[in-house]
Amino acid sequence: MTVLPPPQLSLSADEARRIALRAQGFVGAPDRRAGVRGVLRALGAVQLDTISVLARSHELIPYARLGAVGRQAVEQAYWSDGHSFEYWSHAACILPVEEWPHFAFRRRARRARGHRWHVLADAERSCAAVLDRLKADGPLTSTELGGAKNGGPWWDWSETKIAVEWLLDTGEVVCTTRRGWKRVYNLAERAVPGELLHDDLDDTECIRRLVAQAGAAMGVATRADLADYHRLKGEEVAAVIDDTGLVPVEVEGWGKPAWADPAALAAPVRGRHRTTLLSPFDSLVWDRPRTERIFGFTHRLEAYTPKAKRVHGYFAMPLLAGGRLVGRVDPAREGRTLIARQVTLDGPKAVQPAADALAEAAGWVGCVEARVERVVPETLREALVGAVKLTHDRR
Repeated sequence: MTVLPPPQLSLSADEARRIALRAQGFVGAPDRRAGVRGVLRALGAVQLDTISVLARSHELIPYARLGAVGRQAVEQAYWSDGHSFEYWSHAACILPVEEWPHFAFRRRARRARGHRWHVLADAERSCAAVLDRLKADGPLTSTELGGAKNGGPWWDWSETKIAVEWLLDTGEVVCTTRRGWKRVYNLAERAVPGELLHDDLDDTECIRRLVAQAGAAMGVATRADLADYHRLKGEEVAAVIDDTGLVPVEVEGWGKPAWADPAALAAPVRGRHRTTLLSPFDSLVWDRPRTERIFGFTHRLEAYTPKAKRVHGYFAMPLLAGGRLVGRVDPAREGRTLIARQVTLDGPKAVQPAADALAEAAGWVGCVEARVERVVPETLREALVGAVKLTHDRR
């Protein structure tokens, strides 16, 4: 049985919530000089997803923190000058290139297993063919390598696609950019800076560094929170937690031991709270148990739920205002109109924040109008429609 050290500090639930918000970049003036790359470094991972309603999730992450930063500037920041790479963290994520050595443990685990989802018919020949093409022709998509599919469902990958994804998993190939949403594969030896291109760190050191990074990105967290951030095992976190520099704390109402980043405890949380719509894949809310514990807010992506069974909508985005989650907006776009298919609000105080968030989001994606359809509760519909119109007119 693991004996935990006594907590060094007791935090109220409200203090923990504000620490988490600041660590994630939602309190205080945003660091515009550091920009999108600064957001990526602070978070340590930005999740990718194919769904694009308001915008793709990796665009929504810096937008939520920085405001209406240009969408092309977001892509440029991620995918130029070798500042980042794509790999498996919380899910498929954009990661700062400095994190490459810390995922050596995962690359080794993939090599030891021998395959991920698909098994190659002739691994040696297929992998050699991909590497030869990349050496000769430079960065290529799977289509340019010979095709990604065999002609069946999306998971019916070609031998070439299986091979290049296997090489990505094991670190011989890397994706540092996308082209038309397709991964562009390159030789790791060409794309990863020489001082980072190594697997010298043992598994324990890799995990220790990732746990410390997750602790800094969350501000305060339980062991389960720390494990979920980069999808580690609880026992892996427990084995290194004492060596991360994170401080044991007790948080009111959490019921479980927690740890805080010393920097997060060094100064009180001050500054303006951001009002914004959040991607369901935002690292502030991607962990449902943590979101429920910190915000008392239960949220689930319903994109894969049959339409008749959806409660809040296809891509309902949590509404953050005043440091709390106060509603949801399910957006859609028709031409240059942003449509709120359904807005669910916690009460009258959420009306103006919802109007502000909708107006800003509409302007960011190039819409000239925002329209509200269904509102829950219906009694707030008239107030929200009026607030959206007034807010839009002021902008």
